[in-house]
Amino acid sequence: MSGTQPKGKLYGVGLGPGDPNLMTVAAVKAIAEADVVAYHSARHGRSIARSIAAEHLREDHVEERLMYPLTVETTDHPGGYRGALDDFYEEAAARLAAHLDAGRTVAVLAEGDPLFYGSYQHMHKRLADRYDTTVIPGVTSVSAAAARLGEPLCEAEEVLTIIPGTLPEDELTARLAGTDSAVVMKLGRTFPTVKRALERAGRLDDARYVERAFMAGERTERLSEVDPATVPYFSVAVLPSRIDQEPPVRDRGEVVVVGTGPAGAPWLTPESRGALVNADVLVGYTTYLDRVPVLRPGQIRHGSDNKVESERAEFALDLARRGRKVAVVSGGDPGVFAMATAVLEVACEPAYADVPVRVLPGVTAANAAAAAAGAPLGHDYATISLSDRLKPWDVIEARLRAAASADLVVALYNPGSKSRTHQVAAARDLLLELRSPETPVVVARDVGGPEQSVRVVTLKTLEPSEVDMRTLLLIGSSQTRAVERADGRTIAWTPRRYG
Repeated sequence: MSGTQPKGKLYGVGLGPGDPNLMTVAAVKAIAEADVVAYHSARHGRSIARSIAAEHLREDHVEERLMYPLTVETTDHPGGYRGALDDFYEEAAARLAAHLDAGRTVAVLAEGDPLFYGSYQHMHKRLADRYDTTVIPGVTSVSAAAARLGEPLCEAEEVLTIIPGTLPEDELTARLAGTDSAVVMKLGRTFPTVKRALERAGRLDDARYVERAFMAGERTERLSEVDPATVPYFSVAVLPSRIDQEPPVRDRGEVVVVGTGPAGAPWLTPESRGALVNADVLVGYTTYLDRVPVLRPGQIRHGSDNKVESERAEFALDLARRGRKVAVVSGGDPGVFAMATAVLEVACEPAYADVPVRVLPGVTAANAAAAAAGAPLGHDYATISLSDRLKPWDVIEARLRAAASADLVVALYNPGSKSRTHQVAAARDLLLELRSPETPVVVARDVGGPEQSVRVVTLKTLEPSEVDMRTLLLIGSSQTRAVERADGRTIAWTPRRYG
């Protein structure tokens, strides 16, 4: 009687961060059940994974040492570094498959967790669809580092970001600036870049360093005090939870004017999000403050009415003069009909001349509306506010006439409100003197918000009663086109060529 040899079982066994006492009961049982124990190693042949599990290995275990062919990104392989590794993983998987096909149970050892930056995952992707597979999770280096620091890693609504230190410096900076808590893996030679990124993100003072957690030679200290020449690969940078942290005492703070874009959190740039995360105090018009997500418990928020810009700016600068890091929150881009001008005007007074002030850009309402409609700002354009609260209407009329005469696309901010109802009709009638009645007009309301509405009408059919303070108008030039697409959507665009 003949039959097919039953296939063996594959285990991916997480061993934890280094101390054999942190292996799980499931990991020990999987090793005990295995006929074959496999582990990765560098070219010197030593394996950290094997050393962790050593007391559980038996003489009758078949050991498969999967030795990496290279440890640095220099190779003469025709596929380069990645090609050489792919060939290695294929060969290693084939060796394990031979055991599995022979009916043997194979345990692949992995320090930490098998599917967290681990070598085992490359075996898993090549074998798990063909063989009965169980992954035994392990304590990660992230949890081990937090335990050794004795500080909470994240709490309440805080976001934890795990980042490989091999990312470019600008990317590291953006991700570190825009999160609450973080762990940066894979230090070693990347440490100087990671340290610079932490400093640029304003987080260096918060950063902690953990080396070889739960292993021989363990070290923890403030990251700013670490000698880069002493940093091994098995180390991490940690930004722990900042809940309950007292704001540092400073001789002088700063004011950062932050643009939130046209709506909520998805429109924040990483740089702006970082400034908001790092601020002790958020100051702004209440409507705009409500757009800012809860970034850090303990932050103070001061909301105010939209018509007290100078007072708000002075309040923010006074807080900064007393050592606070203050973010002044503005909608859209803070330099476009927004708070940057008000802050800078007050900052130039002698009393605040020594207070640092920065302005961070945001997505403007005009750019957001244009993108939602297509590309109506594809050529030269002018931006004009229809509000006559701070400038007389005859100035607005003169600028509208000049822009229309120059055949510019015109973005109209602040077109109307409850107390201003005639401006849209007056602007439309003026432009009809100089533009074709068929000129495309984008009527964009609440772009990025829950009530977003973007329509393309003509100048002659523009209805002033449908325009409010949450609406932005884009008036096309003679070249602007409106085209209905197959999906029924009308898009507007202005060609880059003229004539």
